[in-house]
Amino acid sequence: MILTKNVNDLFNGTIESVKLLLPFELTIDQPSTLLEPLTQHPFGVLIGMKGNISGKIIIDASEEIFQKIGERMFGMILEGEMLESFAGELGNMLAGSLSTSISNHGFEIDITPPTILVKESLVNRHKKAYQFPFYLHHVGSLYIIFMIDYLNKE
Repeated sequence: MILTKNVNDLFNGTIESVKLLLPFELTIDQPSTLLEPLTQHPFGVLIGMKGNISGKIIIDASEEIFQKIGERMFGMILEGEMLESFAGELGNMLAGSLSTSISNHGFEIDITPPTILVKESLVNRHKKAYQFPFYLHHVGSLYIIFMIDYLNKE
């Protein structure tokens, strides 16, 4: 897939943020354009974006993947409200790190507080959607999805 410069900056900032925050060896697959509507796993995090990029970030993985990430980061299995809290904070850290990273490329964005998605849902009403797949070794796949309504740094 050929990415525009703006989407490429977003992808590179996402890679930088994931590498900074997640203590795993990882493989990064090629991004893809998604068609609407998006069906996300029964567990995930949604964060809104406003500014030079307007839309939503969805961190999409199974509950088991979030548990394995939490266990690796905290040394204990997280369940229920603790897992939801952890997932929200992980989403907040990734989105915050991303907004800092892409500010070096001329973007200014604000993020909303995270919303935990706890059942499979359809998400639509966006102009473009990109999926950035990450494979965390010994854990599984995590997808960061950008549902973009507006993207321009000029």
